[in-house]
Amino acid sequence: MTPRLLGRRAFLATIPAALAAAPLVETVPSARQLRWHELETTAFLHFGVNTFTNKEWGYGDEDPAIFDPAKFDANAIVGALVDAAMRGVVLTCKHHDGFCLWPTATTDHCVRASSDIALEISRAAARAGIGFGVYLSPWDRNSAAYGTPAYIPLYRQQLTELLTKYGEIFEVWFDGANGGDGYYGGAREKRMIDRNTYYDWPTTWALVRRLQPQAVMFSDIGPDVRWVGNERGIAGDPCWATYDPVGANGGPAGIGNVRERESTVGTRHGRQWLPPECDVSIRPGWFWHPSENTRVKTAAQLVDLYYQSVGRGANLLLNVPPNTDGLLSAEDIRALQAFGEYRHLTFDRPTIEGEPFNVIRLREDIRKGQRIDRVVVEAQQSGGWKEVATATSIGARRLIRLPQPVTARRVRARVTESSGHAKISEIATFAERR
Repeated sequence: MTPRLLGRRAFLATIPAALAAAPLVETVPSARQLRWHELETTAFLHFGVNTFTNKEWGYGDEDPAIFDPAKFDANAIVGALVDAAMRGVVLTCKHHDGFCLWPTATTDHCVRASSDIALEISRAAARAGIGFGVYLSPWDRNSAAYGTPAYIPLYRQQLTELLTKYGEIFEVWFDGANGGDGYYGGAREKRMIDRNTYYDWPTTWALVRRLQPQAVMFSDIGPDVRWVGNERGIAGDPCWATYDPVGANGGPAGIGNVRERESTVGTRHGRQWLPPECDVSIRPGWFWHPSENTRVKTAAQLVDLYYQSVGRGANLLLNVPPNTDGLLSAEDIRALQAFGEYRHLTFDRPTIEGEPFNVIRLREDIRKGQRIDRVVVEAQQSGGWKEVATATSIGARRLIRLPQPVTARRVRARVTESSGHAKISEIATFAERR
């Protein structure tokens, strides 16, 4: 593939003959994973009874009537996300407390007496032209059936409702928190499960494939997208899209049972294409808490996270929790708007010859796999070619911020280490604008 050249600056990609002749890498993304890579940034909406009880994890014994977002406006929420250049939104349709944000037939612990939040957010996303995704916690602290075989068909019925009544789903999110204290229909006890076997995940994954074949599935172990191993929104450096999960104790891995340090970096030459998603909240907590209104991440902090996630080949999933009115708080909206403005001002227009730049974007043709192990970026100036940056992994994209602006007539990327015939599909330069 010929590198895509942006602007009027001349770009070069050079690959030594020895690397061009190296064996090909066979682990490649699926079509659905390729589409997911192009999203770059998506939003999380943690919303539910916890919003009204001021908790992070509800116990499952909440009165459904406590959920009363009197000013709920799905269009306003989604509009603020679009302003931040989010290309999808994942709603916590059911968190660990078991409260469902849609009128499910499986339980009364839901919004049956109020608005169908899932429907409203899905419709607003469709109108705005962004994707809609669903988070369905495997753990249910409300259900009397949890921990018994009877719970699995109930869970799959909930998943079926979400995947058949709310249009096209771009991502299905499976959390790793499983088992512990709960209400459990009044039993008020601790219930533990075998995370590797209880849910029979292959059967559930097959259900998703049948009902929403274009959707990617997220969990600690995929099967399409992996957890990055932290909730700080930061990918490893290097960051490999291939990953072979390892259990926390070195044995078999499962959802909620992985060794986090491998998740952050991935597995070089791994057998599975499982790119990382970097989940992080704009606030200290995942659900809205009034005490955190003065602790919202600034636009500058969000930009730094963007470079440490998207800029390392991962995707950023930024949580922005609605408040008790059913809206995003003004503090969050201001940060989102400034974050979106920075991205538009910086990346909508590449620099041209003679213009200074301080951001370099490289893309690898990941349809052939992730082959590049090291690349050197050089700028042609009056004294010849000068090294301005180096990087290890590239993958879907690599963003490099330079400490000082550089002006050059031509820019080139030299692949110095590779596991196969390297394919650079884009070299572009930008100037940060705020």
